[in-house]
Amino acid sequence: MDKLTVAFGDYPHANGLDVAGYQVEPVEVRPIIGAYRRMIRDLEFDVCELAPVSYLMAVQAGVPLTAVPVFLNRRFHHGDVQCAVRSGIRVPRDLEGRRVGVRAYTVSTGVWVRGILAEEYGVNVGAITWVVDDEDHIEGRAPANVQRVTDGRSLGELLRTGELDAAFTGNAGTGRAGTPRAGWTAAEPAAGDDGPYPLFPDAEVLGVDHYLRTGIYPLHSVVALRTELVERDPELPTKLYAALADAKRRQVAADPDWSAQKRFAKQAAQVGGDPVPYGIARNEPTLAALVRYSREQGLLDADFPADPKALFAAGDYPDA
Repeated sequence: MDKLTVAFGDYPHANGLDVAGYQVEPVEVRPIIGAYRRMIRDLEFDVCELAPVSYLMAVQAGVPLTAVPVFLNRRFHHGDVQCAVRSGIRVPRDLEGRRVGVRAYTVSTGVWVRGILAEEYGVNVGAITWVVDDEDHIEGRAPANVQRVTDGRSLGELLRTGELDAAFTGNAGTGRAGTPRAGWTAAEPAAGDDGPYPLFPDAEVLGVDHYLRTGIYPLHSVVALRTELVERDPELPTKLYAALADAKRRQVAADPDWSAQKRFAKQAAQVGGDPVPYGIARNEPTLAALVRYSREQGLLDADFPADPKALFAAGDYPDA
């Protein structure tokens, strides 16, 4: 059988893949973010989880990758922005004219949050200076209002000193110790009376409300594969999708409450069902929003395909 090297994050619902006609060889990269650039720039793996915006930009740039509509990770975003304690920021439009830290301009969290700020709250995201401390996986699309940290200090440190007015949390911003390429140990600045505070104190309520009103459930991964493999075996996307859907079914049968993944258990309750839905039809509002936000933020050309079906390899993808 042909071998498939597969690099995914640590997801029980993607374990034990059985792809018809292939021997699956898992490759561990922790955190999985470390595999994204290796896949986009060097095609190092046969199959790899990718950040969805990075995947779209790679397709536009002609990188020989394609994907199946499997989204292993999803999350809400209203809680992703923290404000410096003396910033005076109280409402989203207070971000205009300020300096906001984000790991890289094209990181998917940034695209989702900027899209929500603009579409829901009327924020002119072009009037914000975005301060970054890492490269984009695909360079050359960041606008003029992006500045790079050059002295080695972290976004968390800059937020604490007030040199940033706000910053993204987690791996998209302040949640790392050390440089962006080393360490990656969780290191969020402490919140409280003398620490950063959330832009949206009721973030969970607002995130669920946004989903219920719009159908947009932000996705944070897509499963990509080298186009050469699809050209060699046009049935591979269908086989891979079926294997991933089957892996999720087995995990849900063994752990119907998602107790092994507490965040997904909470999200299952919030969305009233599957916290990681696969397929094109049930994800159309989310996929359309991701393309729209990426176009509006200058990361995709205006003629980039808007049809969600055009984003994936030809195949059979029943909702799963």
